[in-house]
Amino acid sequence: MRITKFGHACVRIEHDGAVVVLDPGVFTEAEALDGATAVLITHEHADHVHPDLLRRSDAPIWTIEAVARLLREQAPDVAERVTVVRPGDRLDVSGLPVEVVGEKHAVIHPDYDRFDNSGYLLTVGADAVYHPGDALTAPGRAVDVLLSPVSAPWLKVSEAVDFVREVGAPRSLGIHDRVYSDIGLDMVASHMGNLLPEGQEFVRRQPGEDL
Repeated sequence: MRITKFGHACVRIEHDGAVVVLDPGVFTEAEALDGATAVLITHEHADHVHPDLLRRSDAPIWTIEAVARLLREQAPDVAERVTVVRPGDRLDVSGLPVEVVGEKHAVIHPDYDRFDNSGYLLTVGADAVYHPGDALTAPGRAVDVLLSPVSAPWLKVSEAVDFVREVGAPRSLGIHDRVYSDIGLDMVASHMGNLLPEGQEFVRRQPGEDL
């Protein structure tokens, strides 16, 4: 298995010919889609879905109804490749088992309506890899690699730490990281190092770097 971090919330997973790209948005490098065999999108915000970027690939797309609706309005040519998923669905995505987890975005502010959001738990060979999107919804089973949000208007560092602790993955890769400066991201990594229990590792990667 190869896991590559791309800009902000986008991660690319390669295994046995499958190339699954999760959440390619406006902060994602175009090459993230090169050779993609499937795309998974957690929710409708532009930092997670970008129609022009999706046009770089003809790979099938799995996502929730809110994203499908957005693509039907803004990019009907892309929407033709969409399969709508629902919480609890179990999928076969390029030969990889995928479970759809959760249905709501984290609260940004109580005065805003809640957005829909579903994360994806992928079984990649012997490993389970979890991308929660913009939510702190634990998958309810063991995870080997957590793709962990670290900076957002809806997220405090203490919440990020507690989420990594709750999921309990041996390795957590920081994602959703465009909001903070390098100094802020160094602070997050320091807190993770100080507060995670033995047996849990938190790592940072630059866009294009592998885990």
